[in-house]
Amino acid sequence: MESTASGETVRALLVDAFTDEPTRGNGAGVVPDAEGLSAGQMRRIADELAQSETAFLLPSGSADRRVRYFTPEREVDLCGHATVASHAHLHADGVIEPGTHSLETAIGVVEVEITDDGTVWMTQDAPAVEEVDLDYATVGEALGVDPATLRDVGADLPLAVASTGLRFLVVPANFLDAVGGAAPETSAVEALCDRVDATGVYLFTFDALTPAATLHGRTFAPGAGVPEDPVTGTASGAVGAYLRRFEAFDSLPEEMVFEQGHYLDRDGHVHVRARKEIQVGGRAVTTLDGELRVPPEDDDDEIIEA
Repeated sequence: MESTASGETVRALLVDAFTDEPTRGNGAGVVPDAEGLSAGQMRRIADELAQSETAFLLPSGSADRRVRYFTPEREVDLCGHATVASHAHLHADGVIEPGTHSLETAIGVVEVEITDDGTVWMTQDAPAVEEVDLDYATVGEALGVDPATLRDVGADLPLAVASTGLRFLVVPANFLDAVGGAAPETSAVEALCDRVDATGVYLFTFDALTPAATLHGRTFAPGAGVPEDPVTGTASGAVGAYLRRFEAFDSLPEEMVFEQGHYLDRDGHVHVRARKEIQVGGRAVTTLDGELRVPPEDDDDEIIEA
């Protein structure tokens, strides 16, 4: 942090991940030097930056650096797109070189690899996938999707919760019309996630928009304060684990491409490797770089809901 005549300031950036085009992909806040900020200050800065997640980078005793992730409402354990965004910024800023870097997160230390062309690869946590006993009618009603489009593929690809750091309810559908036409009911989706202890729902189909894409997905996480996330790294990792668990990718490429965000006009692409370790990767571009006045110390800061 720096002190000025008007008080302390901190450098803050908006970085769009899983794209190389500004204002596309998934925007993340990045605070490259968050040492000295309290949790309450981080939450308020994340609220001011108004991105789904903001990454706050800190010194670490067990890794190259430590990160804390905040939505505008609360702290979360892991965020793929903010990890890609923050490391792409550090690389572009000349702070780190291509190679493998360690990152201390709330789920443990993870590896982040940066290639010569600036692509950032994040190794996910050990995968866990479990089928869930949910009625297609209940899921379809919550997502605003005809249950028949889900049931149509359910014999081969069941409803399941998958995690490579964060738990997501994975819901496959038959055609793109079903995914694109989804009209989720926020409270019902939140209740569905609570029922299976998931951060959000990832609805997907192999009926993608672009020939290069393996699948098209949408992520809904209202319980985390994100009604719909444009392009989601942690969910993509979970889906990679899901596809491996149900042996759905025997005919799929070793490096898959998940497209997302088109229905929010924030299209982007996540590259996913799932043959061995689960890895998600992508590019990122900085759209805003400036200084933000640090809010007053207030660790007891809470959002009051009517």
